[in-house]
This record gives sequence, C-alpha cells and structure tokens, in this order.
Amino acid sequence: MNVQSFVSASSSVPDCVSFDRRELGAILSVYGRFVAAGLWRDYGISCLRERAVFSMFRRAAENPLYRIEKIPKQRLRQGLYALYGPEGQVLKRGATLAQVLAPLERKLIRTLD
Repeated sequence: MNVQSFVSASSSVPDCVSFDRRELGAILSVYGRFVAAGLWRDYGISCLRERAVFSMFRRAAENPLYRIEKIPKQRLRQGLYALYGPEGQVLKRGATLAQVLAPLERKLIRTLD
C-alpha cells in the first residue's frame, strides 16, 4: 500500500493525504533540533482529504507556532508544500520540502548563536 495516500476501493480519489517516510524524516529532523534547543515541546499530525498538516507547538495547550502543509492540488500552481506562521500567514511555499524548511533552519541557526 502506498504510504502517501490511501485510496478506497470504490473510487480513485484518495481518502486522505499524508507525508511519506522521507518527508516525515526531514520534518522531524528540524523539529528534533528545535526540541533539543528547548524551543518546541509538542507536535501534531493531521491527515485530511485534501492536505496533510504537521503542526509544531511550544506547549500542547497552545496554538501551533508553525504548520507545514502538503497540498497536492497546489502542486502545479504554488508548490506542493507551504509553511504557515502562528497567525496563519504564509511564510513560504515551494515545490520541495527543503525550500519550505529553509526559513526554520535559518531561525534555528540565529537562535543558537
């Protein structure tokens, strides 16, 4: 079975979108470094019909600090991935996950300096 999307037997439309192992590994690598720096403590993953969302939290009871979304319908227009800030503003869109994670990488480097 394909990890990226689950297809019901009655239709060719995916039941939900999800991150594959490579994508999740890249995201968790960045997340782990922020956890080690003491900045983040929790995360959440949502697999919805039209998008997959990875949310990062400072504490579990708060709104997410950042969200990484995988939106297949936007693949040809604005890129497959998007990074959202705490107020829901789009910080970065891109066709590759590395492009979208770059602002977080820069923020981590500045934080550690």
